[in-house]
Amino acid sequence: MTKVNLAYYREKDWKRFIALADDKENLHDKWKDWHKSFLKLKKDMISQGFEVMDIVIDLDELEIFCKIRGIKNNAKARSQFVQTK
Repeated sequence: MTKVNLAYYREKDWKRFIALADDKENLHDKWKDWHKSFLKLKKDMISQGFEVMDIVIDLDELEIFCKIRGIKNNAKARSQFVQTK
């Protein structure tokens, strides 16, 4: 079974996450909308045979990850970050 890490953002962090993201135009405005999509993706991946790990994202760690690498906080960077966990 292939393991996959999925980024999980806490509701209490959502507004800060949106403020920090360089691609906020591609993100859900509300955490509840994002969470609904997250649950659907997780369910779909499990049904395809993946072992899904929810990785709670520490926004400070994410910012450091991006700054050290000189990259924008966008979907690609967040995907790279979550796979290091």
